Amino acid sequence: MVLSELVDEFLLYISAVKGLSENTVIGYKNDLEQLKSLLTPTIDITQITKENLLLCIGQQSKQNKAASSVNRFIAAFRTLFSYALRYGYVEKNPALEIKTVKMPKKVPLFMTENEVNQLCHEPVNNELLWETRDHAIFTMLYSSGCRISELTNLKLQDFMDNYSRAIVTGKGNKQRIVYFEEQAQKALFLYLEDRRKKLEENHCSQQTQELFINQKGKPISVGGIRYILDRYSGVEGTNHHINPHAFRHTFATVMLSNGADVRLVQEMLGHANISTTQRYTHVTTEKLIEVYNKAHPHGTEK
Repeated sequence: MVLSELVDEFLLYISAVKGLSENTVIGYKNDLEQLKSLLTPTIDITQITKENLLLCIGQQSKQNKAASSVNRFIAAFRTLFSYALRYGYVEKNPALEIKTVKMPKKVPLFMTENEVNQLCHEPVNNELLWETRDHAIFTMLYSSGCRISELTNLKLQDFMDNYSRAIVTGKGNKQRIVYFEEQAQKALFLYLEDRRKKLEENHCSQQTQELFINQKGKPISVGGIRYILDRYSGVEGTNHHINPHAFRHTFATVMLSNGADVRLVQEMLGHANISTTQRYTHVTTEKLIEVYNKAHPHGTEK
């Protein structure tokens, strides 16, 4: 079997049999396409060695790929060859002994209270696209700690208790409950009325269940939300560009800073491993040190 055939079969397997999300499958596909380009698609998989794979990693490093991207690439071909070994296509897994590269310690990017409040209200103060929808998107992201993919997949039937909470489906198709505080609820109610009118204007079916729609009445995509945020945090808006995940980082940081138990925050974020959530305790500690150094007479930052 050649590499391209193995990749095609593997992608079909994780999609149809394992039921992994579309985004996860696309991620594997992108990384394995790189493997094919570096090794050539027609190479016999039994001829691929550990040394071949190490050279591929070296090529990734030469292209100045981030450590996280290189590690994702390694994880992708590791899983591919584990699949090949399991189904008897190879007698030995050449990726078994390959280690991931060392990751630099990065503090998650989050917004200050003033920054997040300014951004959440930017659609109201500076209507670039669709005021009520965009205001609802930003306040709901901040209120719930949702991933943007989880927000785009929200349907009307997922909500409970007068839109104060909802069931979202996260990574690995795991479901959890997220919560929306009063400001987010108010923004959502205003948007829902506009949404109804927009569907009527576009002669769309009132049975459309996706919560967030575009100007044509069609369900909005993850790319659509990224575009909206780019506009409002770009030069036309706050002029302080923000990645959508910063809302999630900010939610976690605020919750832990105000005394929330780390395991409860883990549950609200849908983290499989508590160590992922604990990154934010380091953020709050660093922030406290920064405030101390600025405020104390003997602080280091003067």
